[in-house]
Amino acid sequence: MIKALYPGSFDPITNGHIDIIKRASSIFDSIVVGIFDHPNKNLLFTPQERLELARCSIAHMTNVEVHVYSTLTVEFARAIGARVMVRGLRIGPDFEQEFEITLMNKTMDFGLETVCLITSAENQFIRSSTLKDIAVLNGPVDKFVPACVARALREKYAQHKSGV
Repeated sequence: MIKALYPGSFDPITNGHIDIIKRASSIFDSIVVGIFDHPNKNLLFTPQERLELARCSIAHMTNVEVHVYSTLTVEFARAIGARVMVRGLRIGPDFEQEFEITLMNKTMDFGLETVCLITSAENQFIRSSTLKDIAVLNGPVDKFVPACVARALREKYAQHKSGV
């Protein structure tokens, strides 16, 4: 049985992420979506909110689970018994960044393999940061994220605007 880890910040999870998870779940026996709790990014959602958004987005997938982690990704992979790390590649600088990350991970854990899935054409341009830019101006994000995420984005930015 091969367990794979798909790590990221998922702030928020997008249809591009969902596509990678769905495709990986058809290749591997089980997938763990690992939400890193404190990446070096400007986050909109808390780790618990990102966990809940990811869970509601993948609820229909039977061999996928979601966890928050706070260790090195290779340590988390080892702790959950993952032998493969799944990464998605878009057009642009993703390859170079993922190549560097893979090489670094290999120096820490030679047993962890990385499998990169090319993002589907319709999702190549979707970035969580861009979606947040659209959502803050009350723009339409519904076709880029699951319904529960679109709702959470609207609610989060409504709270920010009202000073809550």
